[in-house]
Amino acid sequence: MSRDKTDETIIEILKKNSRESFVEIGQKLGLSESAVRRRVKNLTDGGVIKKFTIETGDANATSAIILISVDSATDTSKVSAKLTKLQGVHTVYEITGQYDIAVIIRAPTISDINSCIDSLRKVPGVFDTNTVIILRTIT
Repeated sequence: MSRDKTDETIIEILKKNSRESFVEIGQKLGLSESAVRRRVKNLTDGGVIKKFTIETGDANATSAIILISVDSATDTSKVSAKLTKLQGVHTVYEITGQYDIAVIIRAPTISDINSCIDSLRKVPGVFDTNTVIILRTIT
């Protein structure tokens, strides 16, 4: 599906606030509500927009990025699937480079983060980890 600058702008607006109404988006872009609705439907039908979601605003939550090396004899996708089921795991990415998987975890306390990391390390096939605690998110 081809996208134009207007489609890209709509996507950026929805990334910042998926609850932004089509009327409000239309006002920002000089489009009618129905034109925005049609564009979003086309983006959704075309697989460009996969889903609309929420992000909770727990100000006390702690987040970390864990980079994981997978044993060469183990299927990375099987490790990834197991990781997605662990408590505290927010997102799992299969990546290229020195590490095979990047995991974003969120938990209420550093102690909970540590417990999650311990669980990650026990998954069969996990060979090595490197953890980075997120200090601040800038949007």
